[in-house]
Amino acid sequence: MRRSRITAYVTSLLLAIGVALTGATSAHASQLAAATGYVALGDSYSSGVGAGGYIASSGNCKRSTKAYPYLWAAAHSPSTFNFTACSGARTGDVLASQLTPLGSSTGLVSISVGGNDAGFADVMTTCVLQSDSNCLSRINTAKAYVDSTLPGQLDTVYDAISSRAPAAHVVVLGYPHFYKLGQACLGLSEAKRSAINGAADHLNGALAKRAADHGFTFGDVRNAFTGHELCSGSPWLHSLNLLSIGDSYHPTAAGQSGGYLPVFTSAA
Repeated sequence: MRRSRITAYVTSLLLAIGVALTGATSAHASQLAAATGYVALGDSYSSGVGAGGYIASSGNCKRSTKAYPYLWAAAHSPSTFNFTACSGARTGDVLASQLTPLGSSTGLVSISVGGNDAGFADVMTTCVLQSDSNCLSRINTAKAYVDSTLPGQLDTVYDAISSRAPAAHVVVLGYPHFYKLGQACLGLSEAKRSAINGAADHLNGALAKRAADHGFTFGDVRNAFTGHELCSGSPWLHSLNLLSIGDSYHPTAAGQSGGYLPVFTSAA
């Protein structure tokens, strides 16, 4: 009789556990199934500065219909699409003004951020206007910032994304090499061009490391832009443009559709 009671108890306990697990799994599956919204965060490389076709309502954020987030959403029809990336954005700006659309229904997030924190615009200004030694010195300052300060800022942003959108798959997009090396090219010296590419590598390394530590996917666009850097025969980046200074060193429409979009699509 004792054995019969124990057997019955164990059987009922196992059945109860099975029902609970099945219910939890079903609930989790339902949550994931509902999480199909897409939110595009980040800086000018995500908003589409340089690509043209800017959405009037986005103002100085210069969100473009030719930017990879907009192109991806048009091709994949997510249940919702919120495009909050903004020209000039730093990590603090993402935290302050871009995260509102994130929620339990968010299934996909893209973000490019960190270049402005590291002083990208000032690096390029210094390298264009000043000597090789000043350019390399400013790049070394930026790299030191990437090593000492940027990881913590990225952690804060990435933690906030995970907290607000726990079901989301997050893709962190990096930055391309700016120059094709090893050939004659008007403008910056080979030393400057090589150092600027090295700075992009340094920044991408930090982004990839922080993304991996948060369980995010890193979208490396350097290979996609190979053969399309400045000083190549078919650049996907704007060179220095005095008539539209903000476009300088940003992807063209072809850079968004041919460079960023395929990398993001693969990672998403």
